[in-house]
Amino acid sequence: MNIENMEAFVYVIHYGSFNKAADALFLSQPSVTARIQSLERELNCQLFDRVGKQVQITEEGKRFLPYAQQLLQIYRKGKQHVQYKKQLPNEMRIGCTVSVANYLIPGLLPALRERFPEIRFKLQTGTTDELAAKVLNKEIDLALARPVNHPELRAARLLLDPIRLHVYEGHPFLLEDNLGIEALAGEPLVFFECGALDWLRIHRIFESLDRPPRIEIQTDNSETAKKLVLQQAGICFLPGICARQEVEEGRLFPIDFAETSGISMQTCALTLQGENTDFVQELTAMIKARTSA
Repeated sequence: MNIENMEAFVYVIHYGSFNKAADALFLSQPSVTARIQSLERELNCQLFDRVGKQVQITEEGKRFLPYAQQLLQIYRKGKQHVQYKKQLPNEMRIGCTVSVANYLIPGLLPALRERFPEIRFKLQTGTTDELAAKVLNKEIDLALARPVNHPELRAARLLLDPIRLHVYEGHPFLLEDNLGIEALAGEPLVFFECGALDWLRIHRIFESLDRPPRIEIQTDNSETAKKLVLQQAGICFLPGICARQEVEEGRLFPIDFAETSGISMQTCALTLQGENTDFVQELTAMIKARTSA
């Protein structure tokens, strides 16, 4: 069975059309169609229903999909092991979001240098979309960013960081027991927005309240948001890693609400499928040891 035919099948499903799959594979649309038809002949079944320009996966296609994905993954892992070089690269190019650069990298990089003394580390920051594109274009080796769904990328979870309300010392909420989220209605709120879906979940909780909170300041920079809370300009929902030091020092205090329980910011290592897996495993173990300490 031709691995390129299965790759075309998976890409058509991911992108929702033959044309988009062809663009992603740097092929012509007729070439993708020919690969799908070849796979259908091998399987002796129809994988897609074609209605005009629309394609819909058939029941046979749905049943075959997980096997195609697994075979592709096995092939890529096998290719990696065949081409594996024991010599580590001289330089590791790491992209990261601003939050990761501010709160995770400074404590992590010395440990990485100790573990891999022969590697030079080159860091750059950007948004998740920008970093994912750079990984795909091989401009960087890996990115520490939000999860991304792309057939050529592997997203290995490194950190799941709870998002909690943080208030400053002396705030009235610290005197309350069994505080309900409705109490936010009368409070000036600083809102840190990083564009991830979890922040949208918090917005939806606000919209469900009879009296939504007053968002007086909105920023896309967590450090700015944190400093505004420290200056008592308002209170703010922040990822735990952002405020960890200030909480330990007794300058910020997390408040839990049942409605926001389980809302977290996820940081992943984005790499090309089958590449830098050993390095990512080491990275995962280091971050787990640091955050559980």
